[in-house]
This record gives sequence, C-alpha cells and structure tokens, in this order.
Amino acid sequence: MTTLASNSTIFNMDLGPLNPVWAELILGFAVFFLTFFFLAKVILPKIKRTIEEREDATEGATGRADDLRAEAAEIRAQYEAELAEARHDAARIRSKAVEEGSTAIAAARAEGQAERDAILVAGTAKITAEREAAERELNADVDAWARALASRIVGEPVGADRA
Repeated sequence: MTTLASNSTIFNMDLGPLNPVWAELILGFAVFFLTFFFLAKVILPKIKRTIEEREDATEGATGRADDLRAEAAEIRAQYEAELAEARHDAARIRSKAVEEGSTAIAAARAEGQAERDAILVAGTAKITAEREAAERELNADVDAWARALASRIVGEPVGADRA
C-alpha cells in the first residue's frame, strides 16, 4: 500500500496533503466513470423521455386549447351574425306589422266614417220624415184647435163648424 510519504517520491515535489494516492485516484476515476455511464445510459434517457412527454402534453394541450379557442371564436362570430340577421328580420317584421296596423287602422277609420255618415244620413232622413209627419198631424190638429179656441173666445162656431 502506498502512503502519502511514498507518493512524494513519485512526484518530485512535496505537495503535502494534496499528494494523491494512486490507488484511490484510480478507484475514484473508475467509480466516476461507472456513475457517469449509469447516469448517461439509464437515468438521463428516462428523464429526457419524461420531459419530452410533458412538453408534448403541454404543447399538445396548448395546441388543442388554441384550436378550441379558434373554433369558439368562429362559432361566436357565426352566432353573432345569425343574431344580427335575426334582429334585422325582427325589425323588418316589426315595421311591416306597424305598416299593416296603420293600414288596418286607416281602413277601419274609413269604414267607421262611412258607417257614421250612413247612420247620420239615415237618422237625418228619419228625423225629417218624422218631423214632416208631426207637422202634418199638428197642422191638422192646429186648425181644429184654433177653431175650437176661437169659438170659445168668440162664443160662437168659427170656420167649418158654422155650417
């Protein structure tokens, strides 16, 4: 076995506690390379594969989310277009209904005016006929009452009653 004292003879200088022991140095390199090989061939590929899977999942999820956002925006634009068209149709139908209502009101008003005029004409004609009949009837009665009254005042028959 070599010691620090014997290592000083290998190196022509005295490094003190920094003088390496060749067996420990070789063993250290061997363990380092075995650990490096194990990490490089076994552990690191698994870590790399896991990281890649996570990145793919993240990027895939992001891509799917972007696709869903684009699809949602497209559906929203289509919905808004349909809604605008429906509002336009509703406004058109409303204006048509107002126009038809105005036409119906005007027609009803004209019909009402015509009915009122017909009722007024019929009423006026009826009143005129009744007035004329009442005048004829009263004229006949007025003559008789006038004679009767005149007879009472005068005290003797007047007009047609004299005979």
